[in-house]
Amino acid sequence: MTPDSRPAAPGAPASDGRPLRLAVVVASNREGRFAPVVTDWFLSRARQRDDFVLDVVDLAETDLPTALSYDPSPAVRGELAKVGPRLAAADAYVVVTPEYNHSYPAALKNLIDWHYTEWRAKPVAFVSYGGVSGGLRAVEHLRQVFAELHAVTVRDTVSFHNAGALFGDDGPKDPTGPDGAAKKMLDQLGWWAGALRTARAAHPYAG
Repeated sequence: MTPDSRPAAPGAPASDGRPLRLAVVVASNREGRFAPVVTDWFLSRARQRDDFVLDVVDLAETDLPTALSYDPSPAVRGELAKVGPRLAAADAYVVVTPEYNHSYPAALKNLIDWHYTEWRAKPVAFVSYGGVSGGLRAVEHLRQVFAELHAVTVRDTVSFHNAGALFGDDGPKDPTGPDGAAKKMLDQLGWWAGALRTARAAHPYAG
């Protein structure tokens, strides 16, 4: 999917007045996945703000091998070219992830491991879904991974417990809680994204 720059309602603008580029990473590529339902709801909320320009990176549309290489084949370089520049251009990330066996999908770990500098000194937020845990165990594991990559994870998340029962044809059956959680998370993400973009411009991160 390509960046979404449709006009939206006011949010909290970055200090330099430029919208923040937000990459929304859809972590599941599983057959019959629930990810599009959760992602579509989140995008409908994020598009109501004018502080972000959205780019959806759907891992069902990538084909990176699990064998990492310092000298990837032309085919792998082609796959990396589809996603790497988009991650590099982002000022912030939201990861939409399920929980598989108390953790996050292999496709997401693979995407993360193929990239390094793209994540550095940038904020990451999470929208998770699953059974009784709502995907929060996946999120806790991801916080450790992104810390190793010098990224900053925001405190507040959006999580859907027993997600399949919570959604109807038009999104969450009771949107009050999720809508409030999404706003709070995006407010935090916007603050960090603007502050870190300014800091990177003034003092390139050397960690």
